[in-house]
Amino acid sequence: MRKVLLLLVLIILSVTSLFIGVKDVSPLDLFHLNGEEREILTISRVPRLVSILLAGISMSICGLIMQQLSRNKFVSPTTAGTMDSARLGILVSMIIFSSATMMQKMIIASLFALAGTFLFMKILDRIKFKDAIFIPLVGLMLGSIISSMTTFFAYKYDLIQSISAWLHGDFSMVMAGRYEMIYISVPLVFIAYLFANKFTLAGMGEDFSINVGLNYRLIVNIGLIIVALSTTSVILTVGAIPFLGLIVPNIVSLYNGDNLKKNLLDTALLGAVFLLACDIIGRILIYPYEIPIGLTVGVIGSGIFLYILMRSRAYA
Repeated sequence: MRKVLLLLVLIILSVTSLFIGVKDVSPLDLFHLNGEEREILTISRVPRLVSILLAGISMSICGLIMQQLSRNKFVSPTTAGTMDSARLGILVSMIIFSSATMMQKMIIASLFALAGTFLFMKILDRIKFKDAIFIPLVGLMLGSIISSMTTFFAYKYDLIQSISAWLHGDFSMVMAGRYEMIYISVPLVFIAYLFANKFTLAGMGEDFSINVGLNYRLIVNIGLIIVALSTTSVILTVGAIPFLGLIVPNIVSLYNGDNLKKNLLDTALLGAVFLLACDIIGRILIYPYEIPIGLTVGVIGSGIFLYILMRSRAYA
């Protein structure tokens, strides 16, 4: 029933999103579109909607995978240094490989995102007292160090304006020919579904996984590669979107339990609904201008995160 409701809300918000903008295009115009209206829909509105849906789905599932593998509900690409590492990789590609294509930038940024996530997981293994709130604080500190390095080298090489485009998520510049990179997340979502049960077993610990015949390190590596590639594709397309991979899996687990495969579809639908709702709010609050999605999600997401944080302490 919840899946049907989420799907219904997603359809309603998707249709609404197509007809919000400076240029008025109503649903009735679909039956007699002129050339300008057709271009607005095909070049701007539809690519924007597709990128919102894919970004919401992929970032939410990345958070779900990371929380399962780390056995911590407050771990996500935002709180594990993954996003900050990806931005550092983008900067390195701009400095060393200035003529690199978008795909080459993605490969370099993905390697940095993967290295940053592996570093966080390695730190996680060495921490003896894995307090639920202390772990994400370690990730935030690691991310702050990496972000500081990015800012320093961006100033040094006069690239601060170029790198700032990836600091805050923004869908306003998404259009045909500039968003297709995000399609890489589609097969990654299917791979995550295929390995869902193995991720669940890996989340029970290395000893348990080995006892049931699971290659723990391989499964963890596959999960982190999915997270790194998906996060990088989203950052290169629309910029960083905070808190999405953190709050959506937590909301789903509150009413659906902790089985990853069972939660995968709910997490994907809720992530798309949440991001789409935030985008619509950002577009209508100061119409005809719009608030960047990174700011909207950051404000709403931080409020929800604080609520989840206080709720976890109250029930600890």
